[in-house]
Amino acid sequence: MSYSNRELLARIVKCEAGGEGEIGMKAVATVIMNRVRVPYGEYHRVGQGDIRKVIYQKGQFDCMRSILGGVANPQTIWANPPDQIHYDIADWALAGNRLYNIGYSLWYFNPFAPDCPYTFPPNGSGSFQVSVGQHCFYNPTELYAKT
Repeated sequence: MSYSNRELLARIVKCEAGGEGEIGMKAVATVIMNRVRVPYGEYHRVGQGDIRKVIYQKGQFDCMRSILGGVANPQTIWANPPDQIHYDIADWALAGNRLYNIGYSLWYFNPFAPDCPYTFPPNGSGSFQVSVGQHCFYNPTELYAKT
């Protein structure tokens, strides 16, 4: 059975940011929708404005991987059904809402350190925008446009 876009977004929000509170979950939903809507670069080329292609793009979200580091990943979208708050956030994001402090961020990650590196991913195509909870968020640089 294939998940609806709403169900898929609710599941990935819970899996990727379920422990970050409502603002953290909205921040992750904002990044996912930014990837859907970006008019240039890798996410535009690969995702083509399709949330499913964005979420299923290989190597993007740990929650979409059955195996991590050679062992079974217990935290996947398939193993963790969403609660009402996750559906509410999915509805909020799909309706076109976004957290403005996230800007046009296309990436986030938890550095497991007190500070966020200035650039991410490693190729330097993103620059630090803001931290929310344990996650650092990154806006695209000019280099991203060439991806």
